[in-house]
Amino acid sequence: MTSRLRASLARLGAILVKEFIQIRRDRLTFAMMFGIPILQLTLFGYAINSDPKHLPTAVRIADHGPFARSLVRALENSGYYRIVRATASEAEADWLLETGEVQFVLHIPTGFGRDVMRGARPAVLLEADATDPAATSNAVSALTTINRRALDHDLDGALASLAATPPPFEVRVQRRYNPEGLTRYNIVPGLLGVVLTMTMVVMTSLAVTRERERGTMEALLAMPVRPLEVMAGKILPYILIGFLQASVILLAARYLFDVPIAGDLGLLALALVLFIAANLAVGFTFSTAAENQLQAVQMAFFFFLPSLLLSGFMFPFRGMPQWAQWLGEVLPLTHFLRIVRGILLKGNGAAEILPEIWPLLAFLLAAGTVALLRYRQTLD
Repeated sequence: MTSRLRASLARLGAILVKEFIQIRRDRLTFAMMFGIPILQLTLFGYAINSDPKHLPTAVRIADHGPFARSLVRALENSGYYRIVRATASEAEADWLLETGEVQFVLHIPTGFGRDVMRGARPAVLLEADATDPAATSNAVSALTTINRRALDHDLDGALASLAATPPPFEVRVQRRYNPEGLTRYNIVPGLLGVVLTMTMVVMTSLAVTRERERGTMEALLAMPVRPLEVMAGKILPYILIGFLQASVILLAARYLFDVPIAGDLGLLALALVLFIAANLAVGFTFSTAAENQLQAVQMAFFFFLPSLLLSGFMFPFRGMPQWAQWLGEVLPLTHFLRIVRGILLKGNGAAEILPEIWPLLAFLLAAGTVALLRYRQTLD
C-alpha cells in the first residue's frame, strides 16, 4: 500500500513538474498571470476616482464687482471648480460646453452686487455638461455650501444681516443634454464603443492564428497576395459586422432606453468606420504576434481592460490623475465615446467632433503600420 502511494505521488509530481515547465515556456501566458493583476491594482488603486475635482469651468460675468469676484474665488476654493476661461458671449459659452472643453459655465448677471446689497437675492446660472451625471453630481452638490458662505467676508458691518438665512443669492443649475440626470443616457451610447472594442479586437486577433492552427496558412501564403491585401481582406468583413452590431445597439438605445438622437447618424457612421478599423488593426497586430488562439485572446483582454477603465466609460475621465488621462488619450475608445455622446446627446456636427477624429485616424495609421510590418510572409 505504501509503495503504491509513493508511486502515485511520484507520477503526480512528474505531472506537476511538466506543467510548470510548460507554463515557463509559454512566456506570454506567464507574463499575463502577473501583468493583469498588476495592471488592475495600478488602475483601481491610483487612476480610478469617482469624485472628480478641479473640473474646468468658464465664467461669463456681466458684473465685475467685489461680490462677483468673491463668488468666483469661492468656487475655486471648493476644489471642485477650476476657472479656465472667461467668455464674452452666450454663443462662446455654448461652444465650450458642446465641444467638452469645459464642464461648467457660470453666468453672473448685470447688477449682481447691487441686488445683493438690496436683499433682492439675485440668481446666478450654472450650466453643467450633464452627459456624464457622475462627473458633475458632487460639484453641483457643493454649491449648497458655496451659496451660503461665498460672501461672508463681504457682508459685514451694515450688510451683516444679509448673510443670514436665506442665502444672499440664488444658484440655478441647468443640466444641459441630460436634464434628469439619467445614467442610461451616458451608459447606453458608451456601450456602442465598448461592445465594438471587445468584439472587433477579439475576432480579428483570431484571424491569422486560426489559419495557422488549422493548417490553412500555407494555402494563404501560396496565393499571390500582398500583406496589405491580406489585412484588408480579413478586416473588411468585420467592418460590416461592426455596423450590424452598431445598428442593433442604436435601435435599442432609441426604442428601449429612450436615448435621444440629436445629431446626424451619417456623421456617426463615418466615425464608426474609423473606430472599427482602428480596433481591427489592433486585433490583426495581436494575431501576428500570438502563437495560438489562447494567446490572441489574452492579448485582446490586456488591451480591453485599460480601454474600459481609462476611457471615461466606467469612471469620470477628468477624475483620473494626469498620467492616467495621458494614457487614456492614446486609446481609440476614449475619443469615440466623446464622439458618440456628442452626436447623440448634444447634436454635435463635424466641427465639434473633428478634434476627436484626428486621434482616431492617427491610431489607425499607427496600428495598421505595425500590423503590416509584423505580418509574416512565411511560416518561419
